[in-house]
Amino acid sequence: MARLFVVSGPSGVGKSTLLRRLVVEVPGLAFVVSHTTRPKRAGEVAGRDYHFVSDAEFDALVAEDAFVEWAFVHGNRYGTARSALAAGGPGDDLLIEVDVQGAEALRRKVPEAVSIFIAPPDFADLEERLVGRGRESVEEVRRRLATARRELPRAGAYDHEVVNRTVGETVGRLKALVLTARAEPSGICPSGTRR
Repeated sequence: MARLFVVSGPSGVGKSTLLRRLVVEVPGLAFVVSHTTRPKRAGEVAGRDYHFVSDAEFDALVAEDAFVEWAFVHGNRYGTARSALAAGGPGDDLLIEVDVQGAEALRRKVPEAVSIFIAPPDFADLEERLVGRGRESVEEVRRRLATARRELPRAGAYDHEVVNRTVGETVGRLKALVLTARAEPSGICPSGTRR
């Protein structure tokens, strides 16, 4: 039975970098591509990073009940299509990156999912990463940091919390969580593990 790994964390913590590397290093792990109304950023590829859609297209998908979850995040909408949960090849486990609202919805609808929260070493590190990537305006950075202040205390609701100090170390910890979950008969790692 395929497992679902739900990964969240504040903007700028490095989720996309970590998960791209994780799917390369762990065979049989497929990345679920979400839909979003936000504009495509430089270097992003439609269908690989996100399915970029207009507000009208997103509205139509909501009306069709096409999403298993969707939410407003940083002024844009993001959603996970029901059909996306059939992504990957036969027997592939699925890896999805969602915000904390989406993770809550997925945990309710797929209680056997393994939830992982990626946290920064500290808040100053997160602020430095957001400012350093230079993609957002000063106002957008402030908004993302305010959201992070609300998200960080919710890490305790996840099965696992992993602090992203270095990419290599964090990918190693995520890989260990995936392999441990695969070894469990239920497909779920023992809850409460903190790394």
